[in-house]
Amino acid sequence: MYQHAKLRAFENQLKALFNEVDHQMEDRWGNLYSVHPNRPRRGETADPEMDGLFEVAADFTPGIGSEMGRGYIISLRVATLDRLAPEQYEMFMKETAEIVKSLLPRYFPERSLQVVRDGNRFKIIGDFSLGFT
Repeated sequence: MYQHAKLRAFENQLKALFNEVDHQMEDRWGNLYSVHPNRPRRGETADPEMDGLFEVAADFTPGIGSEMGRGYIISLRVATLDRLAPEQYEMFMKETAEIVKSLLPRYFPERSLQVVRDGNRFKIIGDFSLGFT
């Protein structure tokens, strides 16, 4: 399947940003809960999204039915069997969104991107234009 070269570059940069977010969350909170027994420990895979306590990623949404429109939803999963209080998960979500917000200018200095609350999730919105190849 063909993928626009600039979209591929954008998504690779976004993946790098989210890898850094994952590392920061693991550094700060990775020992708070036990990791799910079927999940590799932190650093055991080449992709930080696939190991450790946190799985942090960006999932594109066209924004149908959203007041904020299209963007990348900040997806956070805490990979544990331990009981996680809803307020603890909310705190993790807010901290993740704040880290993403702080890193966006460094990873995408030429774009106007922001992190907003969209319902019960956080989303990156703004300039996703690809220009010309």
